[in-house]
Amino acid sequence: MTRPLIIRLRNWVGDMVLSVPLLARLENEGYALQLVGKRWAADLLAGHGWPVAPLASGLRARIGQMRAMAQAARAQDAGFGRRLNALSLPFSFSSALDMRLAGLRALGYAYEGRGALLARSIPRDMSGHELELYWRLGDALLGRATEPPQAIGLKTTPGQLAAARELRARHGIGNGYIVICPFAGGTFEKLDKRWPAFEAFAAGPLRDLGRPVVIVPGPGEDGIAAGQFAQACSLPNVGLGTYAALLQEAALMISNDTGPGHIAAAVGTPTLSVLGPTNPAQWRAWGPNVEIVRGDLHAADALWPTPQQVFDVAARMLGETRSAVP
Repeated sequence: MTRPLIIRLRNWVGDMVLSVPLLARLENEGYALQLVGKRWAADLLAGHGWPVAPLASGLRARIGQMRAMAQAARAQDAGFGRRLNALSLPFSFSSALDMRLAGLRALGYAYEGRGALLARSIPRDMSGHELELYWRLGDALLGRATEPPQAIGLKTTPGQLAAARELRARHGIGNGYIVICPFAGGTFEKLDKRWPAFEAFAAGPLRDLGRPVVIVPGPGEDGIAAGQFAQACSLPNVGLGTYAALLQEAALMISNDTGPGHIAAAVGTPTLSVLGPTNPAQWRAWGPNVEIVRGDLHAADALWPTPQQVFDVAARMLGETRSAVP
C-alpha cells in the first residue's frame, strides 16, 4: 500500500544534501515521498526521482499548498490522516506552523517553542553531526535506531551527466580537472567561512599541479571569479544538477565550508575541505573521500591553514609527489 509522506526540505544546499540519506531510507521503508522545498531542490534531487514541489510564497499560499498535497495523499491512503504523515526538516517555528494549519500530523524537532505545533516532537541534540540530526528523525518515525551510512550517495541523471560533459568539451576541460569553490554564504559563530588565502593559493601553489582548474560561480559571484580567480575556467549559470555531475567526474574538489563542498562529497568526489571557524564535528562534508585542513584554533592569528598546508594535502589526494614552488 502507498504511504505518502509530506516532507518540508531545508532551505540551504548543504543542509538539504545532508538529509539525502534520510530521504533514501524512508523511500526504502515504503514511503512515497512528497517533497516541498526551494526551486533548485528539484534539479539537485532529480537523480532520485522524488517529486519536489516548489515551496509557495506566503503563509496563506503555503497552507493551501500543503492542504492540497494532503488531500491528494488521502485519496491514495485511507489511513493518511490517522498516522504521522509529515516531516519538518527545518527547525523554524514557521515550518511547523504551516504544517499544523494545513492539518498535517508532523514529526520534527522541538525547537523555538514549536513542539506544541507538531504531532510528535523530539529534543534537538546539538552534540552530533547535522546529518545525524536528520537521521534520528528517521529513527523516531520508524521506531528503531540504526547507524547512518558512511556515504551520502547523491545521484545524478544521465541528462545532467551529458550536459556536464558537453560543457567541458565546449570549454576544453580535459580529464583530471580540479574544481575550486572559494565562495561561502553566511558565517559560523559570526566569523567568515571564506579562506582568506584562497586567491593566493589558486594563483600560486595550485598552478604547480599542472591540472585544469574549474570554478562555478553562483548568482552574484561572477565578478569574484573573474577578478580574483582569472586563471580558472569559469562556468557561470550552471544548474545544481549539472554542477553535481561536473563534480562527479572531477579529480578533486577544494572548497570552503559551503553547499558545493557538500555536493562534491555526496557524489563521491575526493573533497578537500578548508575550514577555519566551522566545527567539523557538526558541519564537515560527509563521506569517505573527504579530508579536512584547518589552522591552529588556539591561535587567533592562525585560524586558517597556510597555502602550503592545503597544497600538501591536495597533492597527496591526487597522488602527486611534487612540492609547491615557494
